[in-house]
Amino acid sequence: MSTRLRDLTPLIVPSGSRGSTGPVRSQHPAYVTLTPPCQAACPAGENIRAWLSLAQDGRYRQAWEKLTEDNPMPAVHGRVCYHPCETGCNRAEVDSALSIHAVERFLGDMATREGWAFHRLRDATGKRVLIVGAGPAGLSAAYHLARIGHEVEIREAGPVAGGMMHFGIPAYRMPRAELAADVARIEALGVRITLNHKVTDLMAEKTAGGFDAVFLAIGAGMGKRVEIPARDAARVLDAVKLLRDTSSAAPPMLGRRVVIYGGGNTAMDAARTAKRLGATETIIVYRRDRDHMPAHGFEADEALEEGVKIRWLSTIKEISGSDLQIERMELDSEGRPQPTGEIETLSADALVLAVGQQSDSGFLQAVPGLAFTPDGAVVIGPDMQTGAAGIFAGGDMVPAQQSVTISTGHGKLAARHIDAWLSGGAHRPEPPAPLAGFSRLNLPVYADALQSAERRLAEAARLGGFQEIIKGLTTREARYEAQRCYSCGQCYECDNCFAACPEQAIVKHGPGRGYRIELTKCTGCASCVAQCPCGAMELMPEETSHA
Repeated sequence: MSTRLRDLTPLIVPSGSRGSTGPVRSQHPAYVTLTPPCQAACPAGENIRAWLSLAQDGRYRQAWEKLTEDNPMPAVHGRVCYHPCETGCNRAEVDSALSIHAVERFLGDMATREGWAFHRLRDATGKRVLIVGAGPAGLSAAYHLARIGHEVEIREAGPVAGGMMHFGIPAYRMPRAELAADVARIEALGVRITLNHKVTDLMAEKTAGGFDAVFLAIGAGMGKRVEIPARDAARVLDAVKLLRDTSSAAPPMLGRRVVIYGGGNTAMDAARTAKRLGATETIIVYRRDRDHMPAHGFEADEALEEGVKIRWLSTIKEISGSDLQIERMELDSEGRPQPTGEIETLSADALVLAVGQQSDSGFLQAVPGLAFTPDGAVVIGPDMQTGAAGIFAGGDMVPAQQSVTISTGHGKLAARHIDAWLSGGAHRPEPPAPLAGFSRLNLPVYADALQSAERRLAEAARLGGFQEIIKGLTTREARYEAQRCYSCGQCYECDNCFAACPEQAIVKHGPGRGYRIELTKCTGCASCVAQCPCGAMELMPEETSHA
């Protein structure tokens, strides 16, 4: 946990290198809007600073509308996103990062309770887009395309929409009712979702449906294979299939001792699921140490809290009946695991393989122009278009890190590119403004952190089933948490600059309209810049004002 800073009051020196008083002015202050680190870290590109500002004023409907300009599923992401936005939060340098995902979940759940709905931004364009796959990338793309007037149909091989959000994330993390509500809101926008429809001939379906463009978002729903010598092997299952079958209310019988092979987030979910299915002992075997595991740290912490055991620096050498030959590993100077030759036997009723996922992209091999990586991922360009004109792809099926929020960001970006392509143009996003790092902030006053932004069920209650283990924020907690935001890099009209100016060179335009600097009065002393708490002012060279 971060060490709390004792005194954040800046030292104000009205003269010196930052400015000068007197008849000659070499620089002058200007208002700027910078990129907050939370937004820079968000794979979905949410304008977090903006919707937190609305939430802290109690304007929850407007906050939800601002949030869903970028992400249509806040109730989902508030639960399952690994919140990299909080890793970048400047607030962590003072006490603790904002619990951004908890406020996001609060807004998503409120939208469902209050019946808030999406609205189209443009009239119908007459263009039709086919989306293959109803996971996070497909749903996100469908939402953004439908909002700007295109007719969208999703064809999904499974019996319900949601993809790996439904079949790959256990219900204790992603309750199905909340997921269904977010999906239903997208459908209500006019998106047609055809279930139990596995696309096998893409070009035939594109032609028959009169689609002008296609977005491929089939995800990575197949577990990767691993070569382990086996003689009359114990029961071996794939982690993805285990999670899928459990989500389909047809969980397998695993036995009392279950071993999971792998060190990613899927391995942690599989181990915790096995505990809930009745396993009395669940052991994760992973070939590297904790510092090198792909799973997020809090996932491992929660698994350990629930009684899951983890055998670090271990690998499965061979399977013989119900016995697993486990070899101890050690890391070399470059952090790579190396065998030691030390073997021990571990018995298990079931072995669950969680060594990664890949896409079932075989049906796309016949599409002219498509290229694939050795593991079956579809190659795309910077515009998310494949080698086939008008066919785009994103999410877990393209070469990139895999997560729900990354896939959601892919869907939004793909929609922008598809929309531009349909109109004969190209999507060219504006480059982001410079980052508002912690060193830009001047923080003499700040609100304390809440004691806890999340409330978890006790361990005994957690393992009694698949009920959600984390409770949401109350309205008071959500508003307080939002009020902890520093509005990094954007003026929020605190009046500090107005009060600090000794020459009365700063003019207030009224609530919501900001300020203006009268350069005829400004001496360039920089007192206003030094008093700006959010880093939304900076000194500009004097010649800039005459450009």
